[in-house]
Amino acid sequence: MASRTDGLQELLSGTPDWTAVLDHALAAFACVTGTIHRTDPATGLLRLVAQRGIPPHVLPVLLPKIDNIPFGKGIAGCAAERKDAVQLCNLQEDLGGVAKPDARKTNVQGALAVPILSSDGKVLGVLGVGKMQPYDFSEAEIADLKAFAVLISAKM
Repeated sequence: MASRTDGLQELLSGTPDWTAVLDHALAAFACVTGTIHRTDPATGLLRLVAQRGIPPHVLPVLLPKIDNIPFGKGIAGCAAERKDAVQLCNLQEDLGGVAKPDARKTNVQGALAVPILSSDGKVLGVLGVGKMQPYDFSEAEIADLKAFAVLISAKM
């Protein structure tokens, strides 16, 4: 049986095309939107390196907010702060305050973000994927997205 990470090593050889890596993750998880952020050592913020699926009408409003994310803010920031996966079954109905109001403008509902960690546990970045319908990612899917993050960590 094929693994979701099949083909990822090839995409990560040389200097990675982060959009292609993100596209691979989106296809593997049947998601339509996603982001890859890298921790900027100078600022300590999560800096956007690739995004897919953010609706064009929302991009001008959302891009400045997702370009540099503090740890602890939003789904990606919470995943970085917790050093663990963060998921929302329905971002549109998030009552816990993890999702920020402008994130709802994307119409994404099921969302999952995992930290990209170094071998010594330092947060190198965050990988996030999302679906347009409410969705609970299974433990196996969370483990598979974490496996993506492990492979990505070697190139961050």
